[in-house]
Amino acid sequence: MLRQIEPVEASKFRTVMRGFATGVTVAAADSGDGPAGTTMNSFTSVSLEPPLVLFCIGSGSRTWPVVRRAGCFAVSFLCAGQETLARRFAARGVDRFAGQEVATAVTGAPVLADAAGFVDCTLVDALELGDHRVVVGLVVAAGRLRDARPLVFAAGGYGSV
Repeated sequence: MLRQIEPVEASKFRTVMRGFATGVTVAAADSGDGPAGTTMNSFTSVSLEPPLVLFCIGSGSRTWPVVRRAGCFAVSFLCAGQETLARRFAARGVDRFAGQEVATAVTGAPVLADAAGFVDCTLVDALELGDHRVVVGLVVAAGRLRDARPLVFAAGGYGSV
C-alpha cells in the first residue's frame, strides 16, 4: 500500500540542507550589455560524454535573463579565502564586477581571473522547477587557473577542505 507523503516545510528543508557542504562558484554571462553573474552552490557535472554541467538559479535572478539571451555562460570555481567575492556576487544592488579582473572565455562569457578554475558552456536547456531554473550547459572549454583549495559552503558559513 502506498502512503501519501507531504512535502517538508521550507524552513525545515533549509535547516537540513545546511548540513550538506557544497562548492561555491560564480556563474556569469554577457549578452552584450555588460556582464551579469551570481554566486552559486548548486553546480555539478552531469555527463562526461558529452561534457555537461548544470546549475540551479532563482527564477527571479537578474543573471538568468542574461544567460538566456547570451546562449552561453561560464562558471568560475572560487578558492578558499574568496568569501568576500562570494558575498559580493550574492549581494543585490552592487556592481558585482567592479574592480574584478575578468578574462573572456571562448564563448565570450566572463571568467573571474582569480578563480581556481572554470568551465565555459553553451546553453543546452533550462527547466523551470519550483522557484528555480535548472540550467544545463555543454562544456566547450575548461581550465585550471591556479592550484588552490576550494571555497565551500556548509552550516550557513564559508570554509575550505
